[in-house]
Amino acid sequence: MKNKNLMKDKRVGIIGAGPSGLAMIRAFEAFKEKGHAMPEIMCFEKQSNWGGMWNYTWRTGVGKYGEPIHGSMYKYLWSNGPKECLEFSDYSFDEHFKKPISSYPPRPVLFDYIQGRIKKSKARDYIRFDTTARWVSYDEETKKFTLILDDLKIDKTYSEEFDYLVVASGHFSTPNMPYFKGIENFPGTVIHAHDFRGADQFKGQNLLLIGSSYSAEDIGVQCYKHGAQSVTLSYRSNPIGVNWPEGIKELPLVTHFDGDTAHFKDGTTEKYDAVIMCTGYQHKFPFLPDNLRLKTKNNLYPDQLYKGVFFNDLPELIYLGMQDQYYTFNMFDAQAWVARDFIMDTYKLPKKAERRLDMDKWLERNENLQSSHDHVDFQTDYIKDLLALSDYPDFNLDKVAEMFKSWLNDKAENILTYRDKTYQSVVTGTMAAEHHTEWMDELDDSKERFLYEPEEEETIPENI
Repeated sequence: MKNKNLMKDKRVGIIGAGPSGLAMIRAFEAFKEKGHAMPEIMCFEKQSNWGGMWNYTWRTGVGKYGEPIHGSMYKYLWSNGPKECLEFSDYSFDEHFKKPISSYPPRPVLFDYIQGRIKKSKARDYIRFDTTARWVSYDEETKKFTLILDDLKIDKTYSEEFDYLVVASGHFSTPNMPYFKGIENFPGTVIHAHDFRGADQFKGQNLLLIGSSYSAEDIGVQCYKHGAQSVTLSYRSNPIGVNWPEGIKELPLVTHFDGDTAHFKDGTTEKYDAVIMCTGYQHKFPFLPDNLRLKTKNNLYPDQLYKGVFFNDLPELIYLGMQDQYYTFNMFDAQAWVARDFIMDTYKLPKKAERRLDMDKWLERNENLQSSHDHVDFQTDYIKDLLALSDYPDFNLDKVAEMFKSWLNDKAENILTYRDKTYQSVVTGTMAAEHHTEWMDELDDSKERFLYEPEEEETIPENI
């Protein structure tokens, strides 16, 4: 292992303090807790707080410093998968909340959990908030990255040099906004899911959501729950295909608009008050030059990344959380631990040609996936592969995979009630508690309401 003095001379830059960037910081701190020296680490976050996508803001378009809004978070978002599938292996929900909670908490509760682990550490000392990355260059001679940054608070541009650069900026912030003939003349609201901030404004309206992935599913159900008159989901290739309640339906892709009327491929025409584009996001890294930029669409195994982490042409450039995700927090941890060990020189990468062969193996398997259950198994095996390379605390991945498959079945069976199901933690063995209110009847997503425990009514004995 590198000696302590040499390690202290190494500098690691991290772009983004969302769950992936925080995982990277936590990985280094876990190493330090075992008595090892760690390099100098600096993390840069465009927002005023950590948490990445889990930060909610009322703002759309640009923020207070004129920068594009990063987050796509909205009010009334509840976890759309069991919390037991994303639980940190080294910090359980039981440890954080001191009691069992239900399997599908709302955003403020999950955000509180994310913060809980990191607040136990000195992570905040490593983060420069309100700071955005403008440009990265790499010098082949010095083997160093130069990162140009803007301190948004004081409007100052400066640079830092690093031996390793971690890109943890996420890929759910730049909307993919398609064009449909006539939409420019649509008289109602037209927004992308990125700018959706809650269902309140759509109460009593007929909504058209274009898209057939998780955002369309979740926003559609939320708007239905909070009083939309009707919800139509328009799909390009395949419908979501769950058992929709009356008031929600799926139609094939829109061909064009005529005023407030949408025309669909099957000849159907319907009038709408608002259109929400749930059409996904683009992987955008405007701070990276062409030769360092990850170029991919949302998928389970982006090409160019060895182990889904190391940029194959330059492994000192590390990408975290760039996959389509079933697993989230625990996958980011597994990636961060492996990246840390590479930086600390306790994990050696094979030669570039060997890395390419390994990537091709995963890419070929990815191409042949058929079902959602196949996708779950693929990502499960991917994380097993990562866990074999580091000392990240092990957890029962096969059981988590079973939970994911049960969750998929639950949703298909009843999209309105699957969040009332409970699951068992693979970290503590604790069974989740049932929420005090059925999800469809719960219109308050606050932490205080979620953790509320109704008092039992005092009963009077009959013989008195």
